[in-house]
Amino acid sequence: QVQLVESGGGLVQAGGSLRLSCTASESVFRVNTMAWFRRAPGKERELVAKIDTASNTNYADHVKDRFTISRDNAKNTMWLQMNNLSPEDTAVYYCNMNVKREIDMPQQTFWGQGTQVTVSV
Repeated sequence: QVQLVESGGGLVQAGGSLRLSCTASESVFRVNTMAWFRRAPGKERELVAKIDTASNTNYADHVKDRFTISRDNAKNTMWLQMNNLSPEDTAVYYCNMNVKREIDMPQQTFWGQGTQVTVSV
């Protein structure tokens, strides 16, 4: 079982920045799409950003121009740089990776444990 280890959450004032990271716990054959999701209190989990193996990215409309997703394929690591944070960004953020552990294994989806991001006014 591949574990995804997240870090970087915390408490920040509105307008501030945080950088989340997510690393796969073991070496794998390939990590395909990586993504960040979040779940705000009382809301459904939503996709924040995703990045493919060629570093093509997609963002939710409400984080475009504020958040940047990036990855290091050699380290099986991705980051989410979050700038100009607002209280509406308060949520638990989860990383997600689609992984082929070995060349002859099917793709599997793994999730991080979640990291709390709280933005105060």
